[in-house]
Amino acid sequence: MDPVKNPYAPGAGTPPPELAGRDELRETIRIALERVRAGRPAKSILMVGLRGVGKTVLLDRMRQDAETSGIHTVIVEAPEGRSLPAILAPQLRQALLRLSRIAKAKQFAQRALRALAGFARALKMKYQDIEVGLDFDPEPGLADNGDLEHDLQALLEVTGIAAKQAGTALTIFVDELQYVAEEELAALITALHRSAQRSLPVVLVVAGLPQLPGRMGRAKSYAERLFDFPEVGPLSQDAARIAIAKPANDQGVKVTADALRRIFHETHGYPYFLQEWGKHSWDTAKASPISLHNVELASKAAIAALDESFFRVRFDRLTPLEKKYLRAMAELGPGPHRSGDISDQLNRGVTSLGPTRSQLIAKGMIWSPSHGDIAFTVPLFDEFMRRIMPGDDWRT
Repeated sequence: MDPVKNPYAPGAGTPPPELAGRDELRETIRIALERVRAGRPAKSILMVGLRGVGKTVLLDRMRQDAETSGIHTVIVEAPEGRSLPAILAPQLRQALLRLSRIAKAKQFAQRALRALAGFARALKMKYQDIEVGLDFDPEPGLADNGDLEHDLQALLEVTGIAAKQAGTALTIFVDELQYVAEEELAALITALHRSAQRSLPVVLVVAGLPQLPGRMGRAKSYAERLFDFPEVGPLSQDAARIAIAKPANDQGVKVTADALRRIFHETHGYPYFLQEWGKHSWDTAKASPISLHNVELASKAAIAALDESFFRVRFDRLTPLEKKYLRAMAELGPGPHRSGDISDQLNRGVTSLGPTRSQLIAKGMIWSPSHGDIAFTVPLFDEFMRRIMPGDDWRT
């Protein structure tokens, strides 16, 4: 079949041809945003899930949904090593400039831009990565104390007032929030709490790894009352079937029932892996329908592609001891596993491996579902570790 017409789209944050199985969560977000715009209470949303479940794609689709309905949005990614003020300030500036073009919100948006100027200047000494254009001179005493928790409250408050005057809401979409420092998370939570207390239309929609709710709770104990925490998991078998079959059908290509079952078995319903298997199954087939035999041939190519990109890019960031730790986890299976069982595999004490475990959590490779337990954040990573580090040399 023509590879140019191959509809599947494996890639980091690449939108799939069919966003299956997420309608209920999208509707939940839509209702929350409409309630906020109408001045009614609604919690911010913190979506959590493993790598490969499509959180980034879902977050961007929700942002598009919100923009289509007339809600103002900003979207940022929180990479490792960047401060929250640095990633937030430029996007808030763009949102405020848009609000300033609405006549009834103009003066309020301009005041918020003055607050942003004071915010950036006051915090520049502590967060030296802040780079944002300043359209107005600061207003003395407005968001310029140099204390992030106090200043972010003031900044989001005046921003929320501008959005309210414009008859809209401001939704801040953040991806990978687990990389933000806890003191900065505390400031963000406090600012959102203040906006909610004043019934201002500011809401946060976040995607992150499973450890994020715990980090939010440690940052501010009342975080659980400000957020809903929907879990984004693998697709059901029916949703996975739609994700594979519909894009093919739209191109006039059928996929046999046994081929669909095999793809689901191989991918466990994880959206990223579904796209990888769909792509290679299409490329393997010479004509419609895509058969079980095509999927069997495609599985080798799909696994090789994952090993070279999706898995390898994470593996290459690890130190030798971190690789051994993950290999010991893989020896025990998918998990979760007790920390003591992992240390036994390496003939090391639990305490001596504590720093390694902490480093892997910070890198987003593992998380702790409960006290003393450790699990992979990347689906099927145990199988990859056994492939890339075969034998028993890792034990030494």
